[in-house]
Amino acid sequence: MGTHDYTTPLGGEERTVETADGAKLRTVSIGSGDRSVLLAHGFAGDANGWNLVAPMLAEHGLRAVAFDQRGHGRSTIGSTGVGSAQMAADYGTILEAYDLNNATLVGHSMGGFISVAFLTDGPADAVKRVGSLLLMGTFAGDVSRKNPQNKLQIPMIKSGVLQRLVSVGPIATAFTKSLIGDDFQPGMVDAFIPTFLAADHPNLIPILQAMVEENRYDRLGEINIPTTVLVGEKDKTTPAFHTEDLHAGIAGSKLVRLPGIGHGLTWESPEAIAIEIVELSTRES
Repeated sequence: MGTHDYTTPLGGEERTVETADGAKLRTVSIGSGDRSVLLAHGFAGDANGWNLVAPMLAEHGLRAVAFDQRGHGRSTIGSTGVGSAQMAADYGTILEAYDLNNATLVGHSMGGFISVAFLTDGPADAVKRVGSLLLMGTFAGDVSRKNPQNKLQIPMIKSGVLQRLVSVGPIATAFTKSLIGDDFQPGMVDAFIPTFLAADHPNLIPILQAMVEENRYDRLGEINIPTTVLVGEKDKTTPAFHTEDLHAGIAGSKLVRLPGIGHGLTWESPEAIAIEIVELSTRES
């Protein structure tokens, strides 16, 4: 992988989408193709995490829409707060606001967890707007299962201890490195840590709790659209067994393993991700 400028914001047309409970979601669209992609980032990230992938999609003739999940980046939290149901409803709101049909839904980490919640629990008229699915570095719940890293880090985030620790340079670097595979780049720290610290952590505790306590693995059979599940083989945040379970539960899904890649897939392997998204987006369901 070559060196990239990870701190460059995602360029495109910005728009604010308001939800039924008053949350204001910052969205960014790039490209103008007939095929559309909705990009959902992970916990304590924002739309700028797609700054390498989305331009590649636009170059392939796709229209990509990224957004800051509620409580992240420049998006606010509505009157009903934060949780898998509220955040899944946001996906439907954005799909409708942009009038996206036969869209490819791409969910990374928390974004994939919420994508599963949306596709299994969301209203039919919204869910039918999604024609294909890419789940990457993600899970269908029970995120701390067999995972010492998450068992340590999630309570530290909930208490605010981790946020205070990563304000210190060496610890910020070590934390970022823990999310990356073989090709760590120092610029990833400069891009990731400010975004992580800017998230509304106190009000995001319910979604952290949901990721630990909720479990939709037994409902994966309800997802019957073309699906690719992808994992970095050195991902310690969502180890490969989660991806194996997603692949086993979603009939006909394609499994992709990326050697040497960790949890920061959008920066570690943007080309490979773009290829998988383009393939899904041009595949007939």
